Amino acid sequence: MQRETASEMLELGRRVLAEQPFSVLLGTHLVGFDALGAELELSITDVLRQQNGFAHGGVVSYLADNALTYAGGAALGTAVVTSEYKINYLRPALGDRLIARASVLHAGRNQAVCRCDVFVVAAGAQETLCAVAQGTIARLSGGQPEARRAPTAEDAVRPMHSRSDR
Repeated sequence: MQRETASEMLELGRRVLAEQPFSVLLGTHLVGFDALGAELELSITDVLRQQNGFAHGGVVSYLADNALTYAGGAALGTAVVTSEYKINYLRPALGDRLIARASVLHAGRNQAVCRCDVFVVAAGAQETLCAVAQGTIARLSGGQPEARRAPTAEDAVRPMHSRSDR
């Protein structure tokens, strides 16, 4: 299989981002996407701030998660999802814009471990690291998103019972 050029990867990544209604709602932009990783940006609007005036932790977390998944997709192919991630908030994201830069630490055949640094930028100021995240990105079974593949017996959900039901 021939690898895409950096510009082809960026265009593909932007098409994928445009298919994510939540990312479109937030106004996320894919700035960089190549074999080395991904960079996403997001303007911090008033509706994305929490009561103390900085970006809500869920917004910072979303951006890290998406950047991690893009980085994993660069290593594994585009049909990937986040199987887990952890985020450490280092300081409040007080500024005008968030930047998430993610790269692959290790990639196997079906999963990749990735790292993401999230920066906040205030008008006229330099980037300030506000969060770091690490996650595991997994290749989807059969290379297809769940909504587009036929269900299998493995998809059956077993009912959960509380102790009082036993």
